[in-house]
Amino acid sequence: MTPAWTVLRVGALVLLPGCKIVANPDPASAEVPMADDQHMAGRATQIFDEELPAYVQDRAVTAPDLRAALAQGLDAAGTAHGIRPASEGSPWNFILQAEGVVVEADRDSRAAKVMLDTDADGQGDLTVQLGPVIRGTALRDALDFLVFTEFRDQIEFAKLARALNDQAHRRLTLPEGDLTGQRLSVRGAMTLPAADAAWVVVPTALAAP
Repeated sequence: MTPAWTVLRVGALVLLPGCKIVANPDPASAEVPMADDQHMAGRATQIFDEELPAYVQDRAVTAPDLRAALAQGLDAAGTAHGIRPASEGSPWNFILQAEGVVVEADRDSRAAKVMLDTDADGQGDLTVQLGPVIRGTALRDALDFLVFTEFRDQIEFAKLARALNDQAHRRLTLPEGDLTGQRLSVRGAMTLPAADAAWVVVPTALAAP
């Protein structure tokens, strides 16, 4: 060993007593704070397991009833059946119960979806998002027990919306193969910014009736 290397080693040893060595936290420890994504994923799981079933059962409106209400105007339908966040200008959200025949199915893209004919006119009138990419915040915004002011900021609130959409995708069970022509029953959330807006649902349940 060269004298220079010996000096470096001795110097390092001399410096060690002044250093504080901190162990890496154990990820399994309850004292380790969870990242926002993990926390919101856990909250979304809790909502689906404990709060969503009864809530959806109580708040769901059938497709015929909602169409009849919308004929009187969006605000009339929203007042009777909808949920709207407190912030000014927020659109109405609805928990919809519908049944129809699949007239179009896309199961290959990341934003997979099916379109149902729910009024027996042969035309698709309800889009059901299957995911894994599910767009929008309808599911979060249709749950009136989720209040923005109870979250740290808009970013955390947005992460909850995504976590809820992820849960909706993961819990779907569909038959293999082409769904076209099959009859499906769906229950889920949708946002309507206008009375004549397209119906696009984030499903909480989807199955053959």
